[in-house]
Amino acid sequence: MRQFILSILSCFTLIFAFGQTTTNPLLVKNVEAQQKWVDSVYNSLTLKEKIGQLYMIMVFTNQDKKAIDANVKLIQDHKLGGVIYSLGGPVKQAKLNNMLQATAKVPLLVGMDAEWGLGMRLDSTYSFPWNMTLGAIKDNNLVKQAGKHIGEHCRRLGVHFNFAPVVDINTNPKNPIIGNRSFGEDRDNVTAKALAFMEGMQSAGVLANAKHFPGHGDTDQDSHKTLPTINFSKKRIDSVELYPYKKLIKEGLSSVMVAHLNVPSLESRPGYPSSLSKHIVTDILKERLGFKGLIFTDALNMKGASNFDESGAIDLAAFKAGNDVLLISEDVPTGISKIAEAYEKGEITEARLAHSVKKVLQAKYKVGLNNYKPIGLYNLSKDLNRIEDDVLYEDLIEDALTIVKNKNDLLPLRQLETKTIAYVKMGDDSGKTFFNELKKYTKVHAVEAENLDELINKLHPYNTVVVGLHRSNDNPWKAHKFTDKELVWLYEIARTHTVILDVFVKPYALSDLKTIENIESIVVSYQNSDIAQQKSAQLIFGALAAKGTLPVSTGPFFKEGDGINTFSIKRLGYSSPERVGMSSTKLSKIDAVAQRAVDSMMTPGIQLLVARRGKVIYNKNFGKHTYKGKEKVTFDDIYDVASLTKIIATLPLLMELVEQGIVSLDSKLSEILPEYKKSNKKNITIKQMLSHYAQLRPWEPFYYKTLDSITKRPSAKYYRKTKSDKFNIEVTKNLYLRSDYKDSINSIIKDSELLNRLRYRYSDFPYYILKKFIEKHYDKGLDEIVQDRFYQSLGANYTMYNPYHKISNKKIVPTEIDDYYRYQKVHGYVHDMGAAMQNGVGGHAGVFSNANDVAKIMQMYLQKGFYGGKRYLKPETVDRFNTCYFCEKDNRRGVGFDKPQLGEEGPTCGCISMTSFGHSGFTGTYAWADPEEEIIYVFLANRTYPRAGRNILLKKNIRTDIQRLIYEAIED
Repeated sequence: MRQFILSILSCFTLIFAFGQTTTNPLLVKNVEAQQKWVDSVYNSLTLKEKIGQLYMIMVFTNQDKKAIDANVKLIQDHKLGGVIYSLGGPVKQAKLNNMLQATAKVPLLVGMDAEWGLGMRLDSTYSFPWNMTLGAIKDNNLVKQAGKHIGEHCRRLGVHFNFAPVVDINTNPKNPIIGNRSFGEDRDNVTAKALAFMEGMQSAGVLANAKHFPGHGDTDQDSHKTLPTINFSKKRIDSVELYPYKKLIKEGLSSVMVAHLNVPSLESRPGYPSSLSKHIVTDILKERLGFKGLIFTDALNMKGASNFDESGAIDLAAFKAGNDVLLISEDVPTGISKIAEAYEKGEITEARLAHSVKKVLQAKYKVGLNNYKPIGLYNLSKDLNRIEDDVLYEDLIEDALTIVKNKNDLLPLRQLETKTIAYVKMGDDSGKTFFNELKKYTKVHAVEAENLDELINKLHPYNTVVVGLHRSNDNPWKAHKFTDKELVWLYEIARTHTVILDVFVKPYALSDLKTIENIESIVVSYQNSDIAQQKSAQLIFGALAAKGTLPVSTGPFFKEGDGINTFSIKRLGYSSPERVGMSSTKLSKIDAVAQRAVDSMMTPGIQLLVARRGKVIYNKNFGKHTYKGKEKVTFDDIYDVASLTKIIATLPLLMELVEQGIVSLDSKLSEILPEYKKSNKKNITIKQMLSHYAQLRPWEPFYYKTLDSITKRPSAKYYRKTKSDKFNIEVTKNLYLRSDYKDSINSIIKDSELLNRLRYRYSDFPYYILKKFIEKHYDKGLDEIVQDRFYQSLGANYTMYNPYHKISNKKIVPTEIDDYYRYQKVHGYVHDMGAAMQNGVGGHAGVFSNANDVAKIMQMYLQKGFYGGKRYLKPETVDRFNTCYFCEKDNRRGVGFDKPQLGEEGPTCGCISMTSFGHSGFTGTYAWADPEEEIIYVFLANRTYPRAGRNILLKKNIRTDIQRLIYEAIED
């Protein structure tokens, strides 16, 4: 009974104190305990100490000892209520905060302007996207998650109040203060985003603050330097600017910041800021809107207020207006004295003072300051830079990217074989990440010039130009406009080329455009962060769908809400492991295995790639091109992939011919090549020989018969050092084989003896045979055919035969120092001797590639023949080739594809699905795809350098150990 009566009395006390019966968002479930603590603390304070609780001072984390000592003295002498931190790093802030809290009589209420996150990271500047970016997102649950994550960061750093969300309806593109800080210009969108953000942050135990009341969205003046004027009518302000506040207050908004604004329709006194206006603060916010949370002034040291020359006068006026917390006063001691003097004179009643001070104390209790504990420093940086934050950042950027123009559905780019693409960077910040991401999809060249004529001349070979406007992402106030020069250049480029314009700034940049007639596609990426650059490139090439809509109108061409949706065309994207159900931590164990392989000299270097569900989630390089060299392995280096050639060159071409009815898996060699009609191989089918179940010999050292019997060097009978009609097969630099020897190779294979019994035996012979058949059918070389029919449209621009003709040797990884045939370093020429004797173009070997390109081809297979908006092969065709037809004969192989082992030992980790498929290569390469887990794994190495020797890489199970770690990293 006593408990019940106390609860009723407590409620009456609260009603009396706050003058309203609406919900007080500062109350906790156990109101009685809260009120008891609040009353106890309040009664322990002197008058000036109570007034001190109303003050929150600015503390710069990076300030010197003298400034810190001054802050400590101010807090100790005046028993201040709180601090707001700015600048510096999290560890410094935590240490400083612990020190300042230790000096306070009542624990300090800590605030920060963390609208887009703490914005502090030891290794880089980190934040969540600006509000303008979030305003482009349709899924408000993502915005709620952003608020929650920011709240969790604040909580971990000992921050109780985050001065966010900004709920200003930004209707003025020239607004120097709001801009990117606003969710947009539509009141409903702003309200929905702000509400989601508030709910997320407050769910993490951090109190939200809606600002800048009554609305800071339509001004072109800087409120830090002057007193901006808002000239809207009362009706307009009520229906638009106040709209978000009404909604958020009903849903439990903790606090509001009143703006430093001149609003004539609400405050008739000239030069009188809204933060000092009793009508605005008390009559409108507290009484008409029924707000019961904490009310903060904007910074009281802002300029432009008239009639307040006397020190401390602004503080007193702000308190009399109805504010609870006085933020960043210019003179705290004088302000406290002024308010105390007014209290003594009866200008301020005890009830009025208690009203605000007890609200401050209620907030302190709500955030746990009744049981204050210092900030733990252990793992602080790690806790503020979590993997889940990076995952959310990706989600947010992906959903925000907005296409506002897309003539003839240019985006996403298709038919890459028809595109010659250049990238032109504009702006004063880096676009390197964007450019590098574009290059992952196809051949893209960066073009720059000193003048326009030179630029246009350099762009002549290209039919498509991606123009990126890149400006600083350091903070949301940075410049965003095109220069006049950039606009002239843009119009001229667009006059003669297909142009994709991508702006990595707030969308107001588009207001500078006088015409968009010749610009085919326009993308708004909002920010110039690395992630925004990466995701925008992925959107252009169709790895991502476009989902965003413009949060503001911009210029005469684009209105708020504009946004063209596109769909993914299933090109590989690039993301983090957690977004596809894998663990970054577990996946990172791969690093040690790969590094061990390099350190133990199993291979000089490695390219390693893992993709899942269409996203590359691990792509790293280890080691160098050679053990003694200086060239470190990079993403765009290419390797001799050896027998991977079988499944990335010959096999897809054969699949096509099967689909076209030219051949079938049951076609016999005598049917596809007439010369086999009288051979011992006439009845061998394609299925049998590609399953390595045809009694074919595994290998023939064709080169050996062309060596001098005494010197064991290339015989003058077969080789010349200069090229001629009779000697035109380039087996290596300055060494040419007789032109007719390719026919000899085919004859040797045709006439070779079969093995004495039928069993699984791996052989290269089928790919010599099929190469001849495919080239005869198309009347072209295999290298030309596979480029035309697959590589170019796939965007596999790093995949080629005979790379020494096309790219610098600095980007080609050498394979061996040959001391048995060519007697020189094999670099840019195929390692396999039989392929070398076919002018570098073998059906079984000869392709060079990088991990990213091999992954594209494997992903095409994984997607049952579909990639980049194009169907290359029918699903049933891929399935037919990915079938083990002779498993019952103890032969694991599919048709061309290798398959998992049937017993204990084999080509995989033994932890992979039986529907998986892939292949390995003699040089140390490996590529594997698993349809059940949607995983692609590519391992490229040059373990044969400088000597092929013993295959330690294989013996030590490096590739399959890594594969096992990949599967152990799966978490869903």
